[in-house]
Amino acid sequence: MQSATNLADPRPTVADFHRVNRGGGLFSESISQWLGAVFALVAQRLGLRPTALTITNLVLGLATSVTVVALAGPVAAGDVPAWVVGVLALIGWQVAYSLDCADGQLARVTGQGSAAGARVDVLCDVAAQIALVAALAATAVAQEPSTPTWLVATFAGTWMVNLVTSVMQAGPNAASMVTSTSLPVRLVKLVRDYGAVIFVAALVLAVAPALVLWVMIAFTIVNGGFLLASVAFSARASLR
Repeated sequence: MQSATNLADPRPTVADFHRVNRGGGLFSESISQWLGAVFALVAQRLGLRPTALTITNLVLGLATSVTVVALAGPVAAGDVPAWVVGVLALIGWQVAYSLDCADGQLARVTGQGSAAGARVDVLCDVAAQIALVAALAATAVAQEPSTPTWLVATFAGTWMVNLVTSVMQAGPNAASMVTSTSLPVRLVKLVRDYGAVIFVAALVLAVAPALVLWVMIAFTIVNGGFLLASVAFSARASLR
């Protein structure tokens, strides 16, 4: 942890905040975590606590997803341009996620981390991602009313695999199935990088909302497959 060093310097830099980031994948580390570091720096200068960033992330994420849900029908009917909703989703979801990155950076650099703050962070992540899933599902159903209910339910359930495994990775017994940090491996892992995922989702909303159904199918397969692989990996480790 970098807190002691940074607390000795009352004016940490953006690089100081980014240095303590917890990763998230190639896209997140290259873009979201850096933007988060800027937000953390601003928050530190304003004297804000990490939870203020967490709540702001939740409000912005929910507002963005609710707007996408509300406009799903008008977009499908051609009354609202798809690119408007896509750009809104891209900005709203990415800024919200960067704030989610920022709260942890701020907590670690300023020594304001706490168990209660960590719980709030996880709970807000759950709420924001439920809203995101609802936004994508609403768009898919608006574009293709015959979308199977079981697909929507399975998509929603498997989407949470990322969040659950991320929380598990924070514990003392965390272990990765693929430990390589080579560029090819990191590129493959982009499919589970939250920053990259919401970027792709917003891009599809902007240019081809009718394809959201196929995005749901793709991520259901990827996340479901990862869940089964994780079960097998953990079971094998427990039998050793």
